[in-house]
Amino acid sequence: MKAMERENLDRNFGFLLHDVSRLMRTVFDRRGREIGLTRSQWWVLTMLYAKEGVTQSELADFMDLEKPTLGRLLDRMQEKEWIERRPDLHDRRVNRLFLTEKVQEIMRALRKTAADVRKDALGNMAPTEREDFIDTLIKIKNNLSNLNE
Repeated sequence: MKAMERENLDRNFGFLLHDVSRLMRTVFDRRGREIGLTRSQWWVLTMLYAKEGVTQSELADFMDLEKPTLGRLLDRMQEKEWIERRPDLHDRRVNRLFLTEKVQEIMRALRKTAADVRKDALGNMAPTEREDFIDTLIKIKNNLSNLNE
């Protein structure tokens, strides 16, 4: 029986994307702790920064989290006065999520930390290499999104 040929995983883009993502989360986690945030907190704050006004259900779907898990996290963040739930204008059963003024200083630190991690991750890549890399990631994302439709 012929020995199974092994793929070189160092050149497998699926493994590379996963590993790069893991390494970025690890670096960001460490730096996030320096500003007093857990991974869950910085992820929710970042998602609300990008999609402020979403419902809890929409946020749970977008973050691929169970609704009760996200609900408990949002409760703790509301107790800290980082987020607020406001009633939907058209459906009183629905609340929309917003960042508060109290969290704005944390958000500035979070955005700076995120920018620093991205800058460090891209290292000494030339500006054209960076743009080509981002364009390639967008193409891959679109290809995969189209498969889900």
